[in-house]
Amino acid sequence: MSESYMKRLSTILLDAITDKDPLVQEQVCGALCTLGESQPEEALSACEEYLRLHEKLAHPCRTMILRAMETVVSSHIRELDKDMARAIILLASSEMTKVKELVCDWQQAASKVLVAVGERFIGSVMEEMLSKFQPGVLPHHFVVQTLASLSVSNVFGVVPFLPSVLSTMLPMLGAAKHDSTRAVFCCALQRFSESTVEYLANLDQAPDPTVRKDAFATDIFSAYDILFHHWLQSREAKLRLAVVEALGPMSHLLPREKLEEQLPKLLPGVLGLYRKHAETFAVSKSLGQILEAAASAGSRALDVQLDALLAALHAQICVPVESSSPLVMNSQKEVLRCFTVLACCSPDRLLAFLLPKLDTSNERTRVGTLHVVRHLINSAAAQMEVKKPFILSSMKLPLLDTNSKVKRAVVQVISAMAHHGYLEQPGGEAMVEYIVQQCALPAEAEPQRPAADSEALAADGVRAVSISTLYLVSTTVDRMGDVLWPYLLEFLVPVRFTGALTPLCRSLVHLAQKRQEAGAHAPLIQYSSNAALPSPYAITARLLAVSSRPYLGDGRGAASLRLLSVLHRDVHPRLGPRWASTVPLLLEHLDEYTEETLSQKDWEEKLLMFLRDTLAVVSDDTWTCQLSLEMCKQLPDYNGTPLEKNFLYKCIGTTLGAASSKEVVRKHLQELLETARHQEEREREGLACCFGICAVSHLDSTLAQLEDFVKSDAFRKSAGIFSIFKDRSENEVEKVRSTLLLCFGHVAAQAPREQLLARVESDVFRNMSQCFSTKVLGIKVETKDPALRLSLVQSVCLASQAVCSSTQGGAFHLSRKPELVAQMVEFIKAEPPDSLRTPIRKQAMLACTHLVALEPALEEQVQADLIHSCLLSVMAVLPAPEGEDGPQESLYLDTVQALKDLLMSLLQRDMTPQGLQLMVEHLRPWITSPRGHERARALGLSACLLQYFLEHLHVRALVPFHNLGLLVGLFSPRCADLWPASRQEAVSCVYSLLYVQLCYEGFSRDYRDAVAEQLLTLRDGLVHPDPAILFHTCHSLAQVIAKRLPPDQLISLLLTLFEGLGDPDKSCSRAATVLINCLLKERGNVLLEKVPEIVRLLRSKLQETQEEHVLQAAQHSVFLLAAQHCAAVVSSLLGSPLPFDSHTCTLWRALAVEPGLATQVLGLLLEKVSRDIPFKESRAFLLSSTPDRVATLLPLAVSVPERVHSVSSCGKKINPAWPCFHSKAAVSLSPPAAQALRADAGARPPGGHTASCPRGLSWAGLGSSSHPPRCLSGACCASQGPRPPGGLLRKGGFGLACVRGSGFQPAL
Repeated sequence: MSESYMKRLSTILLDAITDKDPLVQEQVCGALCTLGESQPEEALSACEEYLRLHEKLAHPCRTMILRAMETVVSSHIRELDKDMARAIILLASSEMTKVKELVCDWQQAASKVLVAVGERFIGSVMEEMLSKFQPGVLPHHFVVQTLASLSVSNVFGVVPFLPSVLSTMLPMLGAAKHDSTRAVFCCALQRFSESTVEYLANLDQAPDPTVRKDAFATDIFSAYDILFHHWLQSREAKLRLAVVEALGPMSHLLPREKLEEQLPKLLPGVLGLYRKHAETFAVSKSLGQILEAAASAGSRALDVQLDALLAALHAQICVPVESSSPLVMNSQKEVLRCFTVLACCSPDRLLAFLLPKLDTSNERTRVGTLHVVRHLINSAAAQMEVKKPFILSSMKLPLLDTNSKVKRAVVQVISAMAHHGYLEQPGGEAMVEYIVQQCALPAEAEPQRPAADSEALAADGVRAVSISTLYLVSTTVDRMGDVLWPYLLEFLVPVRFTGALTPLCRSLVHLAQKRQEAGAHAPLIQYSSNAALPSPYAITARLLAVSSRPYLGDGRGAASLRLLSVLHRDVHPRLGPRWASTVPLLLEHLDEYTEETLSQKDWEEKLLMFLRDTLAVVSDDTWTCQLSLEMCKQLPDYNGTPLEKNFLYKCIGTTLGAASSKEVVRKHLQELLETARHQEEREREGLACCFGICAVSHLDSTLAQLEDFVKSDAFRKSAGIFSIFKDRSENEVEKVRSTLLLCFGHVAAQAPREQLLARVESDVFRNMSQCFSTKVLGIKVETKDPALRLSLVQSVCLASQAVCSSTQGGAFHLSRKPELVAQMVEFIKAEPPDSLRTPIRKQAMLACTHLVALEPALEEQVQADLIHSCLLSVMAVLPAPEGEDGPQESLYLDTVQALKDLLMSLLQRDMTPQGLQLMVEHLRPWITSPRGHERARALGLSACLLQYFLEHLHVRALVPFHNLGLLVGLFSPRCADLWPASRQEAVSCVYSLLYVQLCYEGFSRDYRDAVAEQLLTLRDGLVHPDPAILFHTCHSLAQVIAKRLPPDQLISLLLTLFEGLGDPDKSCSRAATVLINCLLKERGNVLLEKVPEIVRLLRSKLQETQEEHVLQAAQHSVFLLAAQHCAAVVSSLLGSPLPFDSHTCTLWRALAVEPGLATQVLGLLLEKVSRDIPFKESRAFLLSSTPDRVATLLPLAVSVPERVHSVSSCGKKINPAWPCFHSKAAVSLSPPAAQALRADAGARPPGGHTASCPRGLSWAGLGSSSHPPRCLSGACCASQGPRPPGGLLRKGGFGLACVRGSGFQPAL
């Protein structure tokens, strides 16, 4: 890059520095620094020239440029030549002193440039500064500050100049009147003293090793005199702090005798500042420096001042630290440094002052004192060595303090003690126990702080600090190995240390591994010299029990298993190789899961398998019995943790199962029954599991012990006093009975199947019955206790499941089956139908599921009662509020699954269309329920049953699925249900039914039909709530059904769908209409013989409902039928009862919708009129001279064309046929009337009048608007009048007019 380009670029940037936006100024400054990184000389030269030429540039802009120059100089000081350095020095000096007033940012920036240049060119900088530091004239504020900063940044370069600087400065001190000037002189004296002390401490590296302390002593003392006696008395707090900050380092340069002389005044003067200043860092730091100077000089004045010093310093350390700012924390450190200095001088007096403070109950005093003690243990180890017993004994009361701050401080003291050998002294074990106690604190017992400080709480909590301390002491302090091992083993078994198990195990694993490395084959635990240590059986039992909840306590499961593996030689010599392979697998399993994803059941089974494997490897009956005895001893320790106790019971059962002595087994089982806390549900379950696991190897002993216990006085309520339960109430006795019921159930579940079948009735179910019901005065009394009921249900479920799972279970005849099923049904009925509070009904249904599979088969009525009761107990349960997922929701889902299993079990016994129909009939009331959740549940059950039927169907001969139409007709309208779930389940039902039909036709179950598979796509689309889409889907569904439904099933399907027209759910009713019409359109051609039945059903449905959509659907159905079977439809309509009601007329109107069909209907009617006679003659009396004429069906046809002709959409198109029909009808009725009819027919427009009879009944007359029908004879044929002789009547209803040769009139 050319120099001219650099200059132009720098100038552009420097011109931009004047921008008013501070952000732009910062960016320009950064750009200048970046430019200076590549071309430092050019950039510095441009900045120097710019400032020199722009004298009027505002000082904020000048400050920015100087800051950029300081950055470049600091980074490239080694690249500057003397000329450039000289120019920068002159510029910075000029900038710094250009104005006398203080402009801190600007002048400070210039000062920093000088200090940066002084790193290499100290001579030139000092020459420039001394030129402005002349005797007799107060220098510029920043000249003094720059000299102070130079003395710190370049000690070896500035200290040789200090004698002359001090000699020049001393006269100026008296002339300084302003506090700001005095403060800068104090700062300079502080820096000069610090750099001088550093120079003298490193004379071997100094350029002038001849410099001595004496060269500064006189001037420093003169300055000290002014500062201490005059300036320290100022009212200005900042000046006092500046003075005291200077006095500290100055005290190191005072002559020894002068320091000794001044200490009696100096120390009280400094201590007095504690009362005047809230910010005490400067005071404490200076005091520490003064004390160090006095101690190094061997001053005796400290002894006189010691009490005052200790009191003041202790008061400072006990002040509560409300802030974690660095200044506050540094102040505390300086106070502690003062204590260290005093400990080196007078350790006895210091401890005599401190240790009694530990006995006070004041939190601040105790915490502050503990901080000092910890600091002294670390910083004054040599002086505290002989004081260890005194310090240990003084900790007794702090160990008892429950305050969390005190606890944290005590833990920190113990940590320091561990590093310096205190815990090896008598009393050290108490300190170790205290740490373990704090590790065992529950997480919720941690002190609470504001949420903003929650991270600090997690890091500094008592438990966290204790855990960290124990692990660090165990792993990093070698001398603690003999203290902690094997002593820490004593804390494994006691329950109060459960929370500390994870850190304990980790520390013990580390200690054990170190000992194994030292002596590979030596036992780790020497019981001969440590009688208090837990036995190998106790350790094994404890670590196994706590491993059942592996993620509690920061992962105590993995830690316990690792410790158990390390101690394998001490547990038993044979276990090493086996545990080396099995324990890593368990640890790997834990690593693969989390607390949320781990299956507790699977994990416990793995641990029990590990225990069984261990017992098999040991193969020592004595060892096994000792282990079981120890497990039984530890049971009471887990009363507060039921899950661990439950697992320990399982471990006991596993251990007893491995024991060979039957007496030992029965003895332990008896003790367990007598000592168990039967009121606790978990304990009852655990004890039952224990008996079940034990029964695997000792079925006879287990059943015998249970039966003996059943026969004991525990169940004789009328006795009033129990031999072994003297203090137990009746409720407690029922809990004991619950335990025994569960025990029998688990024994049956775990017993060897070949032994179980022979004893299940006599020893299991019989004893269950005795436990559940008792006899009072010879009367059987059953309990109302829900826990006892649940225990019976669970036990029956377990026992029946065990029988079913045996190889001979299918043929096993259970004589108690009807009794057990009846008991289960009774329990189910006793549960509230609208709510689900207990798992009784779930367990009862599961029990029935297994019982159903056994012989003998249930009676039909019993089975119906069972199904009805179970459906009622589940279907009517009110759904939980939306969004609430909890135990109740889980229980409901489990109960529904139990119901599904039961219904499938029942269906399995009758895998025929009749069996399937029976199940569906039970579900039908719920499928059509007005409550949506009940319909959804019923359809879900139906879908499951149909799927099960399909999956387990074995068709041995091609037989018809005779009720396919009925089932499809039941489910298909539900595809328009208001609930999306119901719609989808309905389609799933139809899907399964079609595949069942395919199986009956000879297709295999894995065959996939392209037409039926379309239903899956339709099902996914039913989530959409739009009615139009729903009914389009219904139409598509009907098309699929029409393609796959056998012809013989069509009528049953239609009849079922007709029933669906009256569904209270209008959506489903409309869906039925869509399905009917689609089926009639697609398959109506095969329904000729069924037309009368269909028309009759349509008429009945119209009579049952007034819904408009049903009316329209019925008309369309008749139209579709007539389009394919017109003659049959007309005949069916003509055969309707007379008089025609409005519903029949509605169906007639449907025939007139389409002109072609209407013409065809008229043609059929004309044929009828031409072929049939209008009346029949008969004599009512033998002597009657005139026969009666009774109308046949033909006159009714006269009213039909009017219905057809009145439909506007086709009236014009059938007008040509109308006169023909009119004429023929008139001729057929009466020859005398033909001419009148012909005349009327020629002139009458479409849509004639309707004549009425006196009863108000209507009749489609043949007249016109000008010639209404009338009776020409003047005789009315009303019901009140006599019938004219020779008149025509249609028996039983409304017919045509009487005919007397002259006219027509409506007649009854």
